[in-house]
Amino acid sequence: MPSSGTEVPSFSVISGEQVSRVVDGQEKQIVDLVDYAYRVHGTGDTVNPPSYFLKFEDRPSSRIIALPASVGGEVGVDGIKWISSFPENINSGLPRASAVLILNDRNTGYPFACMESSIISAVRTAASAALAADWLTRDAGRPTRVGFIGTGLIARYIHTYLAGTGWEFDEIGIHDLSSEYAAGFESHLRSAGCTSRTTIHDSAESLIRNSDLVIFATVAGTPHVTNPAWFSHNPVVLNVSLRDLGPEVIKASSNVVDDIEHVLKANTSVHLVEQQVGNRYFINGTLHHVMTGTVKIPRNRPVVFSPFGLGVLDLTVAKHVYDALATKGELHEIGGFFHELSRHGKK
Repeated sequence: MPSSGTEVPSFSVISGEQVSRVVDGQEKQIVDLVDYAYRVHGTGDTVNPPSYFLKFEDRPSSRIIALPASVGGEVGVDGIKWISSFPENINSGLPRASAVLILNDRNTGYPFACMESSIISAVRTAASAALAADWLTRDAGRPTRVGFIGTGLIARYIHTYLAGTGWEFDEIGIHDLSSEYAAGFESHLRSAGCTSRTTIHDSAESLIRNSDLVIFATVAGTPHVTNPAWFSHNPVVLNVSLRDLGPEVIKASSNVVDDIEHVLKANTSVHLVEQQVGNRYFINGTLHHVMTGTVKIPRNRPVVFSPFGLGVLDLTVAKHVYDALATKGELHEIGGFFHELSRHGKK
C-alpha cells in the first residue's frame, strides 16, 4: 500500500492478467472513471506535462513515449506511463504496443506499484472514444452506421466499449489496408456475439460515405484522407490515431479535442492545421467544454474528436486497478524492494 510517510514503503508488481481481470466486462465503470478524470482535469486539479517522444534514426517508424501526470480529486496519485509503439512487431505476431506504468505515492514520492499498461492504455482510449461518441451525438441521436478504419487492438477495444455502454448498430463498416486483418476483425465481431450487418469496404472513401460514426484507429504517420467531400453527410469522426486526416478535412469540420495544448504537437492532423493557418480558432473546444455545456458544437458540418491521450486518464484507471486488487488482497508485493532506507546507514 502507499506509505503514510513513516513505515517502509511497499512495492507491488501487477501483471496484465490481473489488470484484465479487474477491467473485463466493466465498460460502464471505466467510462465513468474516464469521465471523472476529464472533469478533474478540466477544473485544473491535475498536472499533465507534455509527452516525451523517444525516437530512433535507425527505426523511424518506432517510438517510446513517456506520459507523466498527477491526478487530484478522489484519485490522488502521481505516476508515469512508458509506452512503446513498434509497428513492425505485427509482422512477427507480437502486438504493436507494449507498456508499463508506475504509480507514485503523493506524500512521499515513492513508487508503490508497477503494472502492465497496454491494457490500461487500450481501455482508457476506448472509454474516451465511447464517452466522446456519446456526448457528440446527444443532439442528433446515436448513429446506427459505424465504420472502423484500422482493425487492430484499439479498434477491437473501441467496439467493445461502444457495445458495453449500450450502443447498437444496424451496420458496421470495416476497412484496413490488409484484407486479412479486415477479415479477422469481422470474425472477431461475430465471435463476440455481434449481430449487426458487416461490410468490408475496399476503400476509405466508401466506408466514410456509408458511415455516420467513423473511427480511425490506424498507425498512419501522415494524412491519407484529404477530401472533405467524403464527409458531406456530416458524420461524427473519432480521430483516435490522430494523423489520418488532412488539413482540408479538419478545416471543413467542427473540432473537439481532449486538451488543446497537448494535441497541437507532434504533427497531428490538428497540429498541421495550426502550422498552416497560424492560429487555433478552428478548434471549437475540448470534450470537457462539451460535457459542461460551455461549448455547443455546430452540427451543420462534420464533427471531429481528436484525443491526444492524457496521462491523467491512464493514472485514474491504473489507481482503480490497484485499489481493486488491494481490496481483494491480491497484490504481489516485492519484499525488500527499497533497500537503502537509513540516512546514515545501518549501525
